[in-house]
Amino acid sequence: MTHRAFSTPAFLSCSLFLLCSYDYSKSTDQEIEQKNEPDPYDVIIVPGVPYQDPTLKLVLKARILWAKYLFEHDIAKNIIFSGSSVYNPYIEGKIMRIYADSLHIPSEHTFSETQAEHSTENIYYSLLMAKKLGFKKIAVATDHYQAILIKRFMKQYCPEVKIITIEYNKINLIDAHWPDIDPTSAYVDDFVSLVERENRVKRFKGTLGKNINFTEADSCVISEKKSLFSFAETGKYSNSWVSSASSLFPFFNTAEPVH
Repeated sequence: MTHRAFSTPAFLSCSLFLLCSYDYSKSTDQEIEQKNEPDPYDVIIVPGVPYQDPTLKLVLKARILWAKYLFEHDIAKNIIFSGSSVYNPYIEGKIMRIYADSLHIPSEHTFSETQAEHSTENIYYSLLMAKKLGFKKIAVATDHYQAILIKRFMKQYCPEVKIITIEYNKINLIDAHWPDIDPTSAYVDDFVSLVERENRVKRFKGTLGKNINFTEADSCVISEKKSLFSFAETGKYSNSWVSSASSLFPFFNTAEPVH
């Protein structure tokens, strides 16, 4: 039923224009954490966006400019850009770091996580990288749309990690300088799209973190009280999400880039 299909990239692009004109200073439930944080974060995690997708160009730009703002205003000391080659042959984490270099963010303070294919994996693999690099105070910097998708997951499994949502009035999204880059170093020759490798249900499970291959690396913890990602108890809630979402698939064009 194509007349009922929902295009997430188009929705995101339209939402960004609306968000840019919203006065966040008047919002009572704003999740910006730096206002109450006297010390900067050791690192922020920035989830990836497909490169060269015109419908997601503003989303990509917004996340990178927000990371730049947080770094330049001493809210974050370092940045991990996260994402594999998911929907096209360009590794998202590397593409975003190339943009960061072009925007004069010092390369010694930026890192690329290149394994994640879903939002939950952006968080998981980036946290493992952050811990290996010795970072302790960690946050995720992203747009409000993605924050909604990951909030419950993070609250349950890594509540110490904050979400810093974009304040569009601070990054001048529409008029801000946006450089041309050479994406060659981020290109994957033997690329196969996630849409060809995973069906809709598996992709949705990936969004819930069910496709992560847990290893001894899971001994990495944020809280001493609880393992970072203890999924033993999540079967019921995750499977119910998958079951409920299955009935919604006719309304969504899930071939579109949704992490």
